Amino acid sequence: YPDRPMVSLPEPIRPVASLDELLRRRRSVRRFSGAPISLEELSYLLWACDGITRREKGYEFRTAPSAGALYPVETYLAVNEVEGVTPGIYHYSVRSHALEQVRKGRLGEELARAALDQGMCASAPVTMIWTAMFERGRWKYGERAYRYVYLDAGHMAQNLALAAVSLGLGSCQIAAAFDDEVNELLGVDGEEESVLYMSVVGHPEKGVND
Repeated sequence: YPDRPMVSLPEPIRPVASLDELLRRRRSVRRFSGAPISLEELSYLLWACDGITRREKGYEFRTAPSAGALYPVETYLAVNEVEGVTPGIYHYSVRSHALEQVRKGRLGEELARAALDQGMCASAPVTMIWTAMFERGRWKYGERAYRYVYLDAGHMAQNLALAAVSLGLGSCQIAAAFDDEVNELLGVDGEEESVLYMSVVGHPEKGVND
């Protein structure tokens, strides 16, 4: 979305925690305190999902694996409460490490209805939404590309879940949604690009884990 307003993200922070600790602490969190997350926290979460780890000989290496290194999965965000970011729908530009504004407005309630009335989409500061650009994989893998995009999205969601724990945040992954309604919120056509998976992120309500 090169023609849309852009929000630059700060350099990702580097939390220090062992993988064993993160795996033991990870839980699905569906109730949030209402506190916003910071732009620095959001920056790290997005980088952990699918950010660039290094550039070498013209190639850009990312945090999550992808079949054939084709990276057909795109990351969108429904922002409710992030410090310094106007509520709305954004697209994550991996190369620029920035947000591109797709749509203005507090759309958490609409997203919750599209996600089969899962209210956590309205109460969480951010909902990550992953879509697939099918042709990026289809030209090489044919019908099998439709399997690979879900695997790729799963890698990214797991990175997000562990990164959230490292920041003292909680997340919950969501597969139940009316695809057409989510696609309409994002402004994608549902054929060449369509939603696959989502995840809410935020500060857990005190004493709540499940």
